[in-house]
Amino acid sequence: MRYHVLHATTYDYTMPVQLARHLLHLTPRECSWQRLESHSLQIDPRPTSRLELSDAFGNPVTCIELAVPHDHLHVESEMSLDVAPRPWHGKLDDTDSWEAVRERLCYHARSLSDDLIEAERMRFESPGVRVKRELEEYAAPSFTAERPLVDAVLDLMTRIHTEFHYDPEATDVDTSVLEVLERKRGVCQDFAHLMVGCLRSLGLAARYVSGYLRTDPPPGEPRMVGADASHAWAAVFVPNHGWVEFDPTNNCLADERHLVIGWGRDFVDVSPIRGVIQGGGEHTLEVGVTVTPVDKEEGGAVVRPPAAVS
Repeated sequence: MRYHVLHATTYDYTMPVQLARHLLHLTPRECSWQRLESHSLQIDPRPTSRLELSDAFGNPVTCIELAVPHDHLHVESEMSLDVAPRPWHGKLDDTDSWEAVRERLCYHARSLSDDLIEAERMRFESPGVRVKRELEEYAAPSFTAERPLVDAVLDLMTRIHTEFHYDPEATDVDTSVLEVLERKRGVCQDFAHLMVGCLRSLGLAARYVSGYLRTDPPPGEPRMVGADASHAWAAVFVPNHGWVEFDPTNNCLADERHLVIGWGRDFVDVSPIRGVIQGGGEHTLEVGVTVTPVDKEEGGAVVRPPAAVS
């Protein structure tokens, strides 16, 4: 699948911001199944300084400083992506038991391969995802003795999807995983955090994935421009297959509809815009995302529907 994505974010401040520094995770990372054709990042007001880097997890990050007074910040990220099937698609029928994978991830005073080293740092708690007994207990019914890892994770994903209610008003960015577990309500960020926390509490390696999701309208109705949003899901390390992605919000494995921006330990590592400001008073935030499939060509030129943000 080919996509055109427009992600616009606007902060309006009641008082001028005198100084601001921000980290932007808005540039998609290259993956074996995802190719970035083009990307532009427009920022108003124009940054005093701007630096393109990679973070500790290999995600592209843009560092900006605004050293002039401003009463708003508008950031518009526009991209074109090619997304192919994940490399593990159709190859997960025979995997090791979850206990065998947990044992393999344990440190045994031996040299580890690069993929195991990468997985090791995703086994421990992080600021947004604590390792708790309550999470282990919730996951336990899915992780019965000698059950294949992928089968157990699929069961956990289905339980979260079935037992938790999607409710944008129930949580905010500071809601803890244990609160989500108690309330049984939340959004995709909460369900991804919950799944990651459950898996880490069992000694498995799991990471948080941030990106976009192509949504399909009801039959006979046009796609709503601006109706899409940032999305989040979880990935689990599976030996011989790498990182396999599970979407508990939609109860499915990630596929060509899931566009990856980056991954980390939790939301804080890959939040779209994060930073510090001096001044500003109160602020309002407006975010709009449009994910448009690109599937028409005329005379060899790609025809894209007009991009707009509601």
